[in-house]
Amino acid sequence: MRFFYSDDFNLKLPEKHRFPAQKYRLLREKLLADNLVTENQLAVSEPADRSDILRAHDETYITSLEDGSIERQAMRRIGFPWSPQIPLRGFRTAGGAIQAAEEALTNGLSGQLAGGTHHAHAAFGAGFCILNDFAVVALKLLAESRLERIAIIDLDVHQGDGNAAILGNHPRVFILDIYGRKNFPFRKVPTTLDIPLEDDPGDAHYLAELKRALPQVWNFAPDLVLYQAGVDPLVHDKLGRMDISFVGLMARDRLVLEGCRQRGIPCSMGIGGGYANPIAPTVEAYANTYRVAKVIYGF
Repeated sequence: MRFFYSDDFNLKLPEKHRFPAQKYRLLREKLLADNLVTENQLAVSEPADRSDILRAHDETYITSLEDGSIERQAMRRIGFPWSPQIPLRGFRTAGGAIQAAEEALTNGLSGQLAGGTHHAHAAFGAGFCILNDFAVVALKLLAESRLERIAIIDLDVHQGDGNAAILGNHPRVFILDIYGRKNFPFRKVPTTLDIPLEDDPGDAHYLAELKRALPQVWNFAPDLVLYQAGVDPLVHDKLGRMDISFVGLMARDRLVLEGCRQRGIPCSMGIGGGYANPIAPTVEAYANTYRVAKVIYGF
């Protein structure tokens, strides 16, 4: 099994910027140091083809990202200053997600050490999300008649409004989204199955809600699961407003990944959000998802 990364994910941001861009590099180093993956299992995320991007995004928006003509207010909505690295990061995130999905279809599991950029809409980015990687993947594979049905399991603490806006009405896509009701984005977009939670639900309630919801995903009989495994529900997260423990997040990952494995459903993972300060607990939680996956899939 191969997993995908890129140094272009590590944005060069102004000092004291609140986005922890170094977490992508730190996760890769952590996975290697803890022998969760080997160097041979890591491959570089290649940029997506523009034609694949345009299935999910408006061409005017993409062109403005590429040539730098995007308005400053639109970049503020994304949360990053524009630089030539911005479109490259977006294209690589989408391309790596495509590669990870292809790998999962071949070997059962894959993932990208980034991705899950679920706040990006067709015509704009938001919430640190430039392009919507899962939407690009889903629309490509469905358009090419490679798959009949795709499910997104989105367990980031923030609702995937971009996923919902782009894919929410697609009859061949099922989106399960469990998120903080009072958290960003403040205008939610309905998905197939929304489960909004109050602040600080605790491990037991959080896992009970997931267990209650997952059978609806399995009943949809997806040919591929795109798993947005955000770790911002972690109690240490500065933006999460939840109290989920490391153990709780690992139990969450186990429910999703064992469910896919037992049913023979390929699963491709994106790491989603994580904003602990300092960042070490976030990196540990990301690595724990791979720890759980390694036990289940034996890669």
